[in-house]
Amino acid sequence: MPDRKMQMQDIPPVYVVSGSAGSSGEQMVNTVLAQFQDSGVQVITVGNVRTLSQMEIVIDQAKATGGTIVHTMVDARVRAALKESAKAKGVVEIDLVGPLMSRLKDVLGKEPAGQPGLYRLLHKSYFDRVSAIEFTMEHDDGQGAEGWSKAEIMLLGLSRSGKTPLSIYLSVLGYKVANYPVIPGVPMPEEFKEVAKDKVVGLMMDADRLLAIRSHRISQIGAAHSSYNEPSAIEAEIDFIEKLYKKGGFYVINTTNRTIESSADEIIKRISKAS
Repeated sequence: MPDRKMQMQDIPPVYVVSGSAGSSGEQMVNTVLAQFQDSGVQVITVGNVRTLSQMEIVIDQAKATGGTIVHTMVDARVRAALKESAKAKGVVEIDLVGPLMSRLKDVLGKEPAGQPGLYRLLHKSYFDRVSAIEFTMEHDDGQGAEGWSKAEIMLLGLSRSGKTPLSIYLSVLGYKVANYPVIPGVPMPEEFKEVAKDKVVGLMMDADRLLAIRSHRISQIGAAHSSYNEPSAIEAEIDFIEKLYKKGGFYVINTTNRTIESSADEIIKRISKAS
C-alpha cells in the first residue's frame, strides 16, 4: 500500500496570488478544498504582489512544483501580465476576479478602480473591529504580556471579577483590550511598566458578590473548598488590590451590581477623556 504521507507530499500546492492580503482568494480556495476531505493540498498565499518580478517568482515556484495559481488581481495590467507569463511557462492559472470585473464593467458602463485593497479600505471599521477582537483574545487573562503596551485599555482585577466578559464586550466595540488577574503576593510582570497609566482600569467587586461567584464556580467544577472562596481570604485580596490601585493611581470602577454595558460605557468615557 502506498505511503499516505509520501502521497500528500507529492500533491501540487495551490498558490493564492493577490495585490492585497489575499484573504478572499484563500477563503475561496479553502471553501472548495473542503469538498475534498483530507486532500493534503497545501495552500500558499502570496499577498501584496504589485510588480512583474514578484509575479515571476511565484510563477516559477508553481512551475517547479506543478502547482496551480489562483489569483484575485484587480489591476488589469498586472492581471494580464500574470496570465501571459503563466501561459508561456505552462502554469495553470485561475482568475477569480477578471471575468466578473469584465461583466460588471459592461453592465455598469464604467471602468473599475483597479485599486488593490480597496474593499478593506472601504470596510475599515469592520476590519478594525475584527483586529480588536483578535488582539483581546490573545491578551486575555494575562496572556501576551509583550503586547500589553499596544492595548488601548488594560483591565486589572481579582479572579472572577468580570475581566474577560468586559474585555470581549469592549473589543466588539472596537477597542484592543488586555486584562490581567491580580494575585496577592505575585509581583506584576515587568511588561506592565510599559502600559500607560491612563490606559489602566482597575475593577472592584464587593466581597459578598465575589464570594457568591467563586462559590458557584467551585460547585460547577466540583473542586474542594479552599481559600479561593473563603470570606476572610477574599477580604484580604480586596484589601490588597485596593492598595495596589491607590499606589498606582489607577482609575477604578466597581462592577458589583452593574451590567457589562454600563461598565463598558464608563470605561470608554474615561479612556476618551484621557486620549
